[in-house]
Amino acid sequence: MPVISFTLNGEERTVEIQPFETLAYVLRERLGLTGTKVGCEEGECGACTVIVNGKAVTSCIYPAMKVDGAKVETIEGLASGEKLHPIQEAFIEHFAVQCGYCTPGFIMSTKALLDKNPSPSDEEIKEAIAGNLCRCTGYYQIMDAIKAAVAKMKGG
Repeated sequence: MPVISFTLNGEERTVEIQPFETLAYVLRERLGLTGTKVGCEEGECGACTVIVNGKAVTSCIYPAMKVDGAKVETIEGLASGEKLHPIQEAFIEHFAVQCGYCTPGFIMSTKALLDKNPSPSDEEIKEAIAGNLCRCTGYYQIMDAIKAAVAKMKGG
């Protein structure tokens, strides 16, 4: 089996994989990081969104082989011990979570956006989360949470 090495949430990882495996599969089944959810398995719902080299990607269709040498961030890497990331706090405070299945993907898409653009417009936020679907919370709360996260990350 091929072996890949990459930085996962700040730690170097090496794992044997099959050439056909997706990043979502490797994260969940080989490395036990189940925070990355798999919904549609077609790259359409965004539940599986993680960040690879600073870019939000749908890991259910992203070949695991492509992360060899890359930097990968998942929802498990956001909190610092018991302290949640400001984006996670904002999603809770603004009731942007109901069943929670889509939440990790939304949070990771938001983080990728805010890492590149700490002051996004409403249109830029909408564009960044356009690949993420939520069937129960509603997008008003999600938009409010992202705007609150922007303020939190600026110290406000």
